[in-house]
Amino acid sequence: MRRLTFVVVTLAGLLAGCSHGHDAVAQGGTFEFVSPGGKTDIYYNPPDKRGKPGPIAGPALTDPARTVSVDDFPGKVVVINVWGQWCGPCRAEATALQQVYDATRADGVVLVGIDVRDNNREAAQDFVNDHKVTYPSIYDPAMRTMIAFGGKFPTSVIPSTLILDRQHRVAAVFLRELLAAELQPVVQRIAAEPGSP
Repeated sequence: MRRLTFVVVTLAGLLAGCSHGHDAVAQGGTFEFVSPGGKTDIYYNPPDKRGKPGPIAGPALTDPARTVSVDDFPGKVVVINVWGQWCGPCRAEATALQQVYDATRADGVVLVGIDVRDNNREAAQDFVNDHKVTYPSIYDPAMRTMIAFGGKFPTSVIPSTLILDRQHRVAAVFLRELLAAELQPVVQRIAAEPGSP
């Protein structure tokens, strides 16, 4: 009961952070999410004002013995997509994300999924196979990874997408389903930022 209360209070605090304020980066360069005016597309510029999220790592969806971590991709732009096989917009978005991954990986871009609230690993694996998704996903049914990377990110918004620049700072957040034509130009722009390899 105590644990349930902690989770409810934590999630309430995460969601409350979205209702007021300005784009914010907490002291020390840690990413702290705030959605000004209820925006669904948020950009963090200039790059030197971006913050880093907490650790983004967890068991691989397709191989529970393996860990997937953003730290596995040093110097890469990392697109993180939060999804669930139970989510209709996620089903529509899967093909677009794969298209963006295929079109940008030669530019040093990787995509990592975080599969949330899926208690049936096999159903989520079937989703990945059926949609021909080739990028890795973290299996996070209890949303531990989502809560750990913190920063008041609204864990109830599925699908959502974050783009981390090559230093793994949060450059953009999308709290909605995306089309390839919307996501790809943003990813390419972040991959081409000055100072990027």
